[in-house]
Amino acid sequence: MTNENVPAADRTRQRFADAWRATALAVLRDPGVLLILLLAPVIYGFFYPWPYGTEAVTRVPVAVVDQDGSNLSRQITRFAQASPRIDVRLVTGDEQAARQALWRGEIEGYALLPRDLKRDVVRGAAAGVTIEGNGAYALLNKSVLYGFSEAVGTVSAGIEIRRLQAAGQSAPQAQASRSPLNTQLVPLFNPTEGYGSYVVPAVALLILHQTLLMGCAMLAGTWAEADRLRARPAAWLGRLAALSGFGLMTGLFFFGWIFVLQDYPRGGNPPAAALLLAFYVPTVCALGLLLGCWFRDRERALQVILFSSLPLAFLSGFSWPSEALPMPLQWLGGWLPSTAGIQASLRLNQMGAPLADVLPWLGKLATVFGLALAGLLWAGRLRVGPYPRR
Repeated sequence: MTNENVPAADRTRQRFADAWRATALAVLRDPGVLLILLLAPVIYGFFYPWPYGTEAVTRVPVAVVDQDGSNLSRQITRFAQASPRIDVRLVTGDEQAARQALWRGEIEGYALLPRDLKRDVVRGAAAGVTIEGNGAYALLNKSVLYGFSEAVGTVSAGIEIRRLQAAGQSAPQAQASRSPLNTQLVPLFNPTEGYGSYVVPAVALLILHQTLLMGCAMLAGTWAEADRLRARPAAWLGRLAALSGFGLMTGLFFFGWIFVLQDYPRGGNPPAAALLLAFYVPTVCALGLLLGCWFRDRERALQVILFSSLPLAFLSGFSWPSEALPMPLQWLGGWLPSTAGIQASLRLNQMGAPLADVLPWLGKLATVFGLALAGLLWAGRLRVGPYPRR
């Protein structure tokens, strides 16, 4: 049977299957593309979360400047030494010595217990403890401020309760009078309040985005350099399906293994998260192939996309509130696949949101996919040679 006698549907399926097979083999035979599409996500998955393994910052080195020398100041120092947030490395009466240690990087902050601290407390006058922290490192500064504040607050509560007891109240009455309204802090979606649980689940989607974008663009650039970019729509769909298969494996690796291995908040809505990957991965692959058709150069695609990672992270809204960005950047970020994927993934995997809550993000992914696919099919029909080599 000649090719003309084969039904059109069979020819289309054959072109799709041939393109799928050729693309899968091209990825496996190309060391650069294979490294970016498969090996890089595995390496990132294991080594990127590693520095955040302790989750919360503890035992931050600090100093106590005790200018009072009373039993009250020594009690505050003991409570600070017992705090898991800070590690008192230096106790001195000279504030200049503590400041020099801070400037040398030996400590990250200090508490100044002023002269006549106990006298002011006994007299009922206003007394204060100054806490200096290294604001250049937000997490370290937070631990210094919280550690000393908890130590001073605990001692202050004890003094106030003893004062109420001296006025005739019983111990339970004094405790109730001192704190008539209590608060219970419950961190939602990040029970450990750890930095890793905050940043890694979002960055995982960005890693998937960038590796897919670079790998697909490099492969399209390779085809352009060899003048093999032009293809029928069925062949382009086969190429896209093959690359999406690699991307889906990477996405399932993150969602189904790395989050479990690192014990990050997960599993809020697994079926909807799997549906998100089915929208997210083909969209990024289609966009990567389209960029490769535009660059028509393997190295240029890698260079340009590599430097887009940091802007994409800021525009995605997890490291910096999108509401604080200028309106043009908010609009641009809202239509980026990385933003849609990160925001939808955090809602589904960490917050357990229903599918209806992320439909706007899925709709944006579907729109970008349709536009990228249309541009890809149009660019794939053009007979355009590669850029001349210098």
